[in-house]
Amino acid sequence: MDRSPALLVKAAAAGDASAWQQIVDDYSRLVWSVARGFRLSLADAADVTQNTWLRLVENLDRIQNPEQLAGWLATTTRREALRLIRKTQREVPDSEEAEANVSFFGDSDDDGDPETAMVAQQDSSDLWQAFATLSERCRNLLRVVAVTPLESYAAVAEALGMRVGSIGPTRSRCLEHLKRALKALSTVPETTRP
Repeated sequence: MDRSPALLVKAAAAGDASAWQQIVDDYSRLVWSVARGFRLSLADAADVTQNTWLRLVENLDRIQNPEQLAGWLATTTRREALRLIRKTQREVPDSEEAEANVSFFGDSDDDGDPETAMVAQQDSSDLWQAFATLSERCRNLLRVVAVTPLESYAAVAEALGMRVGSIGPTRSRCLEHLKRALKALSTVPETTRP
């Protein structure tokens, strides 16, 4: 099947279930990462994701630029997340966010050893503390790139409103900032850490 977004949207609008499934397969990680970028709980991010797919179903035959499906989905996900935030008017506690985001970079494989678990927990805490120091642009880019295949840089560019050629260099700079922030955290004595 042709993976062109325009053809997939057209086929899905005509009732082709395999085209719809291909859209979901191609863009589900993008939708999820944009939703999680709003610091929502896992349940709220799942609701936002589900609502985004519902909006797509409702608008399949009205999308004006189906080639820009990734951008449409990212924008719709942002709107759904903001709608949920306005509706609930609450913040997610930092500890819940840190626990929920551990799977973003992968769970550590400890063998039940308490020392290993404690080190893994500290590493995860340090990572998220360093990640929080990055600019919003870097955080968004790293979240989206982490869940989008490298061959889909066009989708990443469209979703984030960037030029395709700037994604790699910007990603490298963001990762360098993250490395420096992690290094700075590792030089701070344990007793003075927050």
